[in-house]
Amino acid sequence: MLRLFLTPAVPLTLRSRAQPDCHSMIRIVIADDHTIMREGLKRILDGALDIDIVGEAINGFEVLSHVRQGGFDLLLLDLSMPGRSGVDLIRQIRSEAPKLAILILTMHEEEQYAVRAIRAGAQGYLTKESAGTQLVGAIRKVASGRPYISTEVAEQLALNIMTPNEQLLHKQLSDREFEVFSLLVGGKSITEIANSLHLSVKTVSTHKTRIMQKMGMSSLSEMVQYAVAHRLLSPFKA
Repeated sequence: MLRLFLTPAVPLTLRSRAQPDCHSMIRIVIADDHTIMREGLKRILDGALDIDIVGEAINGFEVLSHVRQGGFDLLLLDLSMPGRSGVDLIRQIRSEAPKLAILILTMHEEEQYAVRAIRAGAQGYLTKESAGTQLVGAIRKVASGRPYISTEVAEQLALNIMTPNEQLLHKQLSDREFEVFSLLVGGKSITEIANSLHLSVKTVSTHKTRIMQKMGMSSLSEMVQYAVAHRLLSPFKA
């Protein structure tokens, strides 16, 4: 009679290899214009059975194409790509796909980049330097509807709420101007910035002029001193 209460045993090896339920699978699109970076991200995510890479994009136009087609849960987005990019692209995505999770993966370490990206509609912000150890966890957290931000970014968000915009000169800058400002004080030349942001040298020069006018500054050294004083740039960063 004991045999009536027994059920066939499932080998441990089979249970450990079982694929996650399709309802728990996180479908993602990787948006980065560097092939080496995309391949590296694939290797990092290869062991995560609950994450499925369903598409790739190398510029803003391809990102928007994926967004309009749908069929995925999370966009892993680089801030600087050819075509429409950065905060403008985040806002466009948010307007067209309000429920799509956006996780920013970028080389920019400054917290103000993260603050602007999150205010535009991103749910998470991760630097590429941290991707090897934090990417899988960040994707799972953002896909579940929770934010993924560092303590430093959280502090900056709080400061933005508590400090009136007019008291901080850099808050008068547009998102693109702030991006150019950060690269200038970080030691990049106008030509290097133009190449990085996929803009013309003339456009970057115009941004620089407007930045200095808005902030009431007459030299790059003044901008650097301001950036260091307001912790927008580490004084030892190359």
